[in-house]
Amino acid sequence: MKQLCLTAMSALALTWASSAQTCNGVRYASEVYPLLSTDFAVPYGENTTFSGLHQTLTLDMYQPAADTATARPLIIWAHGGSFMYGTSLDHDVKTLSEDFAKMGYVCASINYRLGSKLLLDSNTMVQAVIRAEQDMKAAIRFFYKDRLTNNTYAIDTNNIYIGGASAGAITALHVAYLRRTCEIEPYISSNSHIADSLLTLLGGIEGNSGNPCYSSTIKGVISLSGALGVYAWLEAGSVPCCSMHGTADAVVPYGRGIVDPIIPIMYTDGSLMINKQALAVGVTNPFYTWYGAKHVPFDGSAAYMDTTVNFIRDFLLTRLGIACTPLQPPDAPVGAPVLYAYTPCSTTLPLPCSAITGTLNYISELLQEVYPNPSTGSVNVVFANNDIHTIELFDIIGKLVHTGMTSGGTYTFEKGVLSPGIYMLMVSNAKGERSAQKIILY
Repeated sequence: MKQLCLTAMSALALTWASSAQTCNGVRYASEVYPLLSTDFAVPYGENTTFSGLHQTLTLDMYQPAADTATARPLIIWAHGGSFMYGTSLDHDVKTLSEDFAKMGYVCASINYRLGSKLLLDSNTMVQAVIRAEQDMKAAIRFFYKDRLTNNTYAIDTNNIYIGGASAGAITALHVAYLRRTCEIEPYISSNSHIADSLLTLLGGIEGNSGNPCYSSTIKGVISLSGALGVYAWLEAGSVPCCSMHGTADAVVPYGRGIVDPIIPIMYTDGSLMINKQALAVGVTNPFYTWYGAKHVPFDGSAAYMDTTVNFIRDFLLTRLGIACTPLQPPDAPVGAPVLYAYTPCSTTLPLPCSAITGTLNYISELLQEVYPNPSTGSVNVVFANNDIHTIELFDIIGKLVHTGMTSGGTYTFEKGVLSPGIYMLMVSNAKGERSAQKIILY
């Protein structure tokens, strides 16, 4: 990988040196695998397009050749194109896949359903966003399923990352932070009944694009010139996000505005607003501002792409626990828009369908033990460390029936008035890590 970094599109040109000099020759920090193994058009799911046609969903695999590691981090990339065009072979996602595969990651560049019935209608364009995030979730589940069955790709499912450019970044952000159906309903229709029916027809947030019941849990998200419907969907305990955006982006707003004013998709909050929200709720969000740069400046520019790769690499190294000196982004601009009041809708988070069990599915390093399980009374939750943990218990229909927080290594809750049945225990910490455990109460 070149050592050339960004030459800023402003009056003052800044040249950055590589930030991983102390990690040269280290896997995940430098290109230690010059040769790649590729496999194109791998089916990962299927679904119906906006026009009612059947589409087989495919992805392109990039792996380091002659790699003997048995549990490798995965990055799933989604291309841009205003949800109307583009493919998994677009130059930017192809380059990102190749560069990170040479560092030792496994990369998948996905194709997802494109198009909308009414090009200039924001409601139907939002449905296109939902279809895209459904397809990306199916791709995530595809790799969980593979790990628990054939293990063809030797993925470490505790280290799955998603990302993209432009529409692909919007897709990844909504996969990461859109968690309740009621949050998206106002964008589809002003009539709640119609909106609810449309979401049901589309398959809800999880969708029906394939590999049902496997996990869609991720470790982090990479947003390149992306935006989120409402910045406040990023909540305390959400997964970390690495963001890069140009201040002169006229397609996806850097702050707050309309995505693509020529083909208006939706009113969104761009990377600046996401960063302000992340800081407010304690979610890690390294943020790189390209001053004076337009939309996706790294596409077709070696200098911008080099800085893009370096900044993402440093974010991933931190998530993997590898210590290197990170690339320091320029300070964010002053006088930025302020956060506005937002009250989340009341619908509880959806539960996965009867989860397919396995040591790598829904289990992470947060939980050490849950006992007794099944239980007729109290249940003890033992954590692997003394971090602050949020505890939520949902019943079989997804209703939140108990919540708590602890900074100790053990948390105990009582069955009390809870009815006998199957419950889902969800725990999270301030780093954005999550675990889930099925609990049976008699």
